[in-house]
Amino acid sequence: MTTWRDLATFIRQQYKVIRDEPDELRIRVRFQSDPEEEERTQIVVIAREVLDRRDEWIQIATPFARVDEVDVVGVLAEVGHTTVVGGVVVMGEYLVLRHSLPLANLDINEFVDPLALVTSSAELLEEQLTGRDDY
Repeated sequence: MTTWRDLATFIRQQYKVIRDEPDELRIRVRFQSDPEEEERTQIVVIAREVLDRRDEWIQIATPFARVDEVDVVGVLAEVGHTTVVGGVVVMGEYLVLRHSLPLANLDINEFVDPLALVTSSAELLEEQLTGRDDY
């Protein structure tokens, strides 16, 4: 898989797309670990980025809290101890777990595995920090 078009086609086939733009797809990922628990969801933005006007990258980003509702230093410490992929950034008023991948020669597992890790990590952070399911 080496083009944005190929990746976007794969995403459209495999995930629930809720927004489809030329260089950005938004998907909703569902989580339900126990049939008796309420289902939780996570919104994920997958965007095509061009670095230095030549190299294409894929950015996976998902919000998990509002900056003004959590201890940001505590969040950074938690992510530093528990998260394998991605990093926390502030985007507007939100804390977002984000990970980027070069598109050239991207293999499907190099996308699917980080997507699952970023999404599940953000969902866990959201549940622990806010107790809600806003994103």
